[in-house]
Amino acid sequence: MQNRIEKQFEGFIKTPPLWKNSFQQLVQFKLPEINTPLQQSVTEDLPSLSSNFVMGKRVERFFEWIIRQNPDYDLLSENIQISRNKITQGELDFLLKDLLTQKVIHVEMVYKFYIYDPSFDSEMQGWIGPNRRDTLLQKTKKLKEKQFPLLFKPETKDLLTSLSLNSEEMLQQTCFKANLFVPKQLQDKHFSYINNKCITGTWLHFKDFISAQYRKFQFYVPTKQDWPILPKHGETWVDHSEIITQIETQFQNKKTPLIWMKKSKNNYERLFVVWW
Repeated sequence: MQNRIEKQFEGFIKTPPLWKNSFQQLVQFKLPEINTPLQQSVTEDLPSLSSNFVMGKRVERFFEWIIRQNPDYDLLSENIQISRNKITQGELDFLLKDLLTQKVIHVEMVYKFYIYDPSFDSEMQGWIGPNRRDTLLQKTKKLKEKQFPLLFKPETKDLLTSLSLNSEEMLQQTCFKANLFVPKQLQDKHFSYINNKCITGTWLHFKDFISAQYRKFQFYVPTKQDWPILPKHGETWVDHSEIITQIETQFQNKKTPLIWMKKSKNNYERLFVVWW
């Protein structure tokens, strides 16, 4: 498990931010760089990272670890549940203090996988979840209209008072990392609104994947927890006919699998094969 956590952490670190400065009125929190020897010790400090933690919770723990290791920040609180009449209104991911500027920052951690569907009217509408259940615009709207306003709710005031904080004096930022996948014919397209370094693979329909051009390669289907891992760490590689069987099993549950494809030694690709 420890070795796997290191690989997940490595993938998280190497995932670029979805934008550089600001986007949709959201300011990007610049994650501090870490020293390589520190990265190798991450698993020693994460004994509570349960094997059933979903990907979102895992990356939050990775973020927390990086901030705790950095001398320029003081982590004041994390994963704060805000409730009204015993009903949870939401959660504040992180409150931290920048010791260089003396500013307190409310940071929301977001780690997403999106594919680009060119059938939409605009580029911004085109970034959607692989199962078509969520979109980039929905997520940014939720941040602006629900998650960030939570800081100013009356229910949050007691927490802030206990930490000697004033919401009006705090900054709000998001650490928004993403892996983006585009149709093969758009691999060379430059997208205007996002960090193009986030484009890490392609996506295609099942009818295209079963064609002869893919039969000579080997494949691996990581669990969702392992999606951040670099494909070179794939374990049990299978041929084209076997991966088709695995894909069809996931399709029965309306799930779009992430596939790692090994074309040759040290030549790997990531791709989504969609069910819709």
